[in-house]
Formats: sequence, C-alpha cells, structure tokens
Amino acid sequence: MHYRKFMTGSGLALFAGLALGACSTLSPVANAVPEPAAVSPDQSITGPDTPGGSNEDFIVNVGRRTYFAPGSAELDDTAKATLDKQLQWLEAYKKYKVKIEGFADDPGSPDANKALGMRRANAVMAYFASKGLPANRMRAKTFGNAEDRQVRKCDDIGCKAQNRRVVTVLETENGA
Repeated sequence: MHYRKFMTGSGLALFAGLALGACSTLSPVANAVPEPAAVSPDQSITGPDTPGGSNEDFIVNVGRRTYFAPGSAELDDTAKATLDKQLQWLEAYKKYKVKIEGFADDPGSPDANKALGMRRANAVMAYFASKGLPANRMRAKTFGNAEDRQVRKCDDIGCKAQNRRVVTVLETENGA
C-alpha cells in the first residue's frame, strides 16, 4: 500500500491507535521497580562466571552503593530499596560482615565532610539494625570528601552526586 494512501482515513486511525496503545502499555513498565529476587545460598541470580555468595555477586546483582541528597544523611525510598536488597543478600550469606563507608562531595571543610560521611554511614547502620542485622556484623567508617576515593572528579552536578554515597563493603571473619 502506498504511504500517502495509508496515512489517510482508516490507515491513519489504525496508526494512531497502535501508537497510543504502545504508549499506554510502555508507560507503567518504564516506571515500574522490579521486586528483588529471593536469594538463598544454594540459588544464584548471577551470570555463569559469577559465583553466588561472592563479593562480585554482591556488587553485580545487589549493588553496594547508596546515594544521598546534597548535605543530607536521610535515606530516601530508593536508598531503602537498595539497602533492603543488601539485607536480603546478607541474610542468605551470614559469613559476611560489612564495613559501611560514608562519603561526601559537598562543599565545606574536610572536618565537616568527614562528619557528614559518618552521619551517612551511621544512617545506613541504623537502618540495618532496625531490620535485624546484628551490630557485631557491621562497622562504620568515613572518608568525607577524600580526593583519592571519588567516583568521578568533575564540576557537573550529575556526576558529583555519585560521590554522595555510602558503600557497603563485604568482610569475612578475617577482615578481608
């Protein structure tokens, strides 16, 4: 069928209907947040080269970074969703302890940024404790705005935001 002829009358109505139908179908899916998959020690949600229960499994399949708003140590819903996935994984793999490292990108003195990093780390620890993770499985540390530990060095607010974070680092009994 010729394009001009198709784009008139019933062809145009069909095209518009398909386009609108596609938009209404895709919209909720694009905004949906998938449910975290259940993880158990005998089941892995990893790729074929990533052993379940490994540090790589935690980084790739769970995510170890939690992000914050500028100058804030408050956990938003996105941060809580990440921490809930971490807790689920830590429940399945009890051999691990966590070091919770707080960072800041915010302007201010080194002491102020270290204090903010510690408040962020403590917020994550408090959340973990409220959900049942034993205190003897976690410890907090702050790096503040450590130049050598920035995710990205830049002036753009979008990439600076990557430095406002807490990183959950896995440790075994021997501290590694």
